[in-house]
Amino acid sequence: MHFTDQLHQTIFLPQPPKRIISLVPSQTELLVDLGLEGQIVGVTKFCIHPNYLKKSKVIVGGTKNYRFEVIDSLKPDLIIGNKEENDREGIEKLAEKYPVWMSDIFSLEDNYEMIRQVGRITQRESQSQEIIRKIKSTFEQPIPHKGTCIYLVWNEPIMVAGQNTFINVMLEKAGFENLIDKPRYPVLEKEELQMLNPDYLLLSSEPFPFKEKHFEFFRELLTNSQIELVDGELFSWYGSRLIHSAEYFRRL
Repeated sequence: MHFTDQLHQTIFLPQPPKRIISLVPSQTELLVDLGLEGQIVGVTKFCIHPNYLKKSKVIVGGTKNYRFEVIDSLKPDLIIGNKEENDREGIEKLAEKYPVWMSDIFSLEDNYEMIRQVGRITQRESQSQEIIRKIKSTFEQPIPHKGTCIYLVWNEPIMVAGQNTFINVMLEKAGFENLIDKPRYPVLEKEELQMLNPDYLLLSSEPFPFKEKHFEFFRELLTNSQIELVDGELFSWYGSRLIHSAEYFRRL
């Protein structure tokens, strides 16, 4: 069958995939939740959910750098990646040999479509529809407005989540107003942070591992802001992890 991914590229699979490599942690977790753990042969070193998976699967590199000889030895019949998270040159090299299906996620609807398509490719359509139903049900009740915010994804330089990102959509769902009007992930100077003066400064647990030790610096910088360490997975991981996001947002 022919399948079109979210980059409008078409792949052909003569039969349902039996040897899958996932190059995206959140999509690896989705495959497991679809009941496909047995079909997964390779994952990245960042595929930490479920936490035992890396011990039973072959590590094929990271999300940007791939061990091509290891991938070749696994003989995958499907590789699943993501436009933002994966290296374009590496993906194009893999696509010369293997069917590569790519996601491109900017909204919850994009996420639902990704889950539907992965379910269709792997013949797990009923399971994928159930995951979508669960995610939608958790967001049915609106979450009250909390205030303005800035969401940090990196330190030194200070990099923040802006418009046209999945994180921005999740911030809105969580009741925050993102003060960053620039697209993607701009770098801010300390003075810019102070001028914006958000109600909340959200320090994400990933990709930069903000810890309690970083609080003092930002508290001195933003004396009127509430500083919060937040679970980056629940703001940025699409797929089945979103089942847990709305409840977490309500507790914040």
